[in-house]
Amino acid sequence: MTDPLFTPPFPQPTRNKRTMLRRFFIGWDSWIHVLFEKSYTMKMGEVRGRGQLMYIANELSLVDRILRGGTEFPKHRELVRSLTPLIGNSVFSANGQDWENQRAMVNPAFAHTALTKSMPLMVGAADALIDRLDAADRSKPVNIDPMMTHVAADIIFRTLFSQTLDTDRSFIIHQAFGRFQRLSHSASMLDLYGLPGGWFARRSVKPAEAIRNVFRPVVEERFHGFHAGVQAPHKDILQSLIEAKHPETGEHFTLAQVMDQVATIFLAGHETSASTMTWAYYLLAECAHIQDRARAEVAQVAGDQPLTAAMLKDMPVIRNIFRETLRLYPPLAFFPREVPCPMRMRDKDLEPGAMLVVAPWLTQRNKDNWACPHSFDPDRFDDPANADMAKQAWFPFSRGPRVCVGAGFAQQEVMTVIATVLRRYRMVVKPGWKPEPISRLTIRPRKGMKLMFEKIES
Repeated sequence: MTDPLFTPPFPQPTRNKRTMLRRFFIGWDSWIHVLFEKSYTMKMGEVRGRGQLMYIANELSLVDRILRGGTEFPKHRELVRSLTPLIGNSVFSANGQDWENQRAMVNPAFAHTALTKSMPLMVGAADALIDRLDAADRSKPVNIDPMMTHVAADIIFRTLFSQTLDTDRSFIIHQAFGRFQRLSHSASMLDLYGLPGGWFARRSVKPAEAIRNVFRPVVEERFHGFHAGVQAPHKDILQSLIEAKHPETGEHFTLAQVMDQVATIFLAGHETSASTMTWAYYLLAECAHIQDRARAEVAQVAGDQPLTAAMLKDMPVIRNIFRETLRLYPPLAFFPREVPCPMRMRDKDLEPGAMLVVAPWLTQRNKDNWACPHSFDPDRFDDPANADMAKQAWFPFSRGPRVCVGAGFAQQEVMTVIATVLRRYRMVVKPGWKPEPISRLTIRPRKGMKLMFEKIES
């Protein structure tokens, strides 16, 4: 007898679309809460706000066309505006030729994320997480949300700067990013409805600067040292960015430009992984049978030896947990692009300047693409019947020219941290407790993720 599938919490869609006013009040806290039943199955939707016209493309051929279009469909100006206080004009937010030049300059830096080179850094950060869990008061539920921020940010710190991240700076990052998301989301919501959101946008600068100030001293010292001819202390991502040259002019990034690229890599590299790990541990805590299988796999493959990149390749259960978590809770629920010129998609004549949204949250939960789309079933990725959907209807890292260059890094990182914790602890959900996912810039639990951790005696 097989275990029944577990359906984790998500906002239950209403049968019909709510009024514009009702959508505003509900969406003030979370984008995914305004969705209704048809949102998950429509081929192409249209939302007319007072301040913004939005199209949502769900049909797989449209999704592929938009994502593979690269610079043809630029990042929407509202996304750029909302992220500017934190990441400035960087490879994530730039468009057109500017993006192509930046991508050419930053690509060599990612050689330092080669999976065999970065694996010891990930193992070290995962072991540090175990130390923090060992020291926690486990007689009551432990809120792992800030802990996942810490371990993910620590891995990025080790890769970017060749430094570890202490608890104080991790706390600043976790608190400030939560505040930044809240203010940035409010500004975007008001813009969508044609209302002034400048007050919220201006307030978002302070938490963004708090995050940047965590690594600013490291960047400034290295930057000024390089331009003064000082021998670099480390060959890491930061040093590669400082030494990068423009493909045509041969010029280096300015200090401000290096800060923007570092902020982008730091944000993309830690926040999305932290979100994924938070939800993965919750899903495993709810599904003891899957957790037990995953733990047995780690024991069989790795025994009590330090984890290696080669070992992770032989852990399909852990890998499928990673993929299924990203299917259900993609850190970035929506990818907003901009309609560049008059064009037709399906039965709609798209207006230039409108927002064109591709939504992993919707496509990856569409019943036309996946059986039991809201249920947690890691084994679906081993089913040959799902092979096409795994390629077409699973894209948490985007697709095409602007695919996330850190996708492999993120998979190795999350698998390493999951496997490390499974060796030491059994995760359990306290009866009656359920997290609530909310979607702003990323998908996080509204009130943290509180799990019981039971130590496994060896």
